[in-house]
Amino acid sequence: MSMSSLFNSFKNYMVKYYGSDHGKMLVHTGVIGWVLSAAAQVVAIATNDKISGKQKLYLIPQELADAAVNIASFYLVTQSFKALSNKLVNCGKLLNKPVREFLQANNIKNVGKHTFDVLRDGNLNPETLEKFKSFRSGVDFIGTTVGSILSCNIITPIIRNEIATHKQKKNLARMEKYNVQIRDNETKNTVPYLPKPTMQTFQAKAYGTSLKI
Repeated sequence: MSMSSLFNSFKNYMVKYYGSDHGKMLVHTGVIGWVLSAAAQVVAIATNDKISGKQKLYLIPQELADAAVNIASFYLVTQSFKALSNKLVNCGKLLNKPVREFLQANNIKNVGKHTFDVLRDGNLNPETLEKFKSFRSGVDFIGTTVGSILSCNIITPIIRNEIATHKQKKNLARMEKYNVQIRDNETKNTVPYLPKPTMQTFQAKAYGTSLKI
């Protein structure tokens, strides 16, 4: 397949799945961006010769967990804003002037109620239908953009910091519980000793969860 054919196939695919839903494209590209960013961080840690093997065993899972929080919170928050904006338009609470005037002129009832659907109940003519779809696409994109901004700059950092703080407190509590100092052969410094987990520890953790087989 030539590069021209490959590009045309990709273009047709993008138009088919994202041409009328710009918000969905923003959500998906945002998630892809988070995934690529996390992958780059993990590769950077794994290939850094200045980081010891022991440090990598801690840093890589930490980076993966951080990425999971970022991706999950971004997707959930952004998708929620997208769904809310779509619902407001679809039920008629938020409409552009031509569509609202059309519905009023044709005496369409229940506009704005949660059970109402403009496409199903509005009896739109082709011209008004195109205006409605164009308006909905714009509102969808704006709602998704607002959700992504709030997620990336406010909500996700708060969630991530809360998880990191909880984990830090848990680790500090363990270090205080086992307040024994040993000498690290690599750094020649004394570090807190943490005992290796035993089978009894694993069993206690397993029984303490709701996971069933």
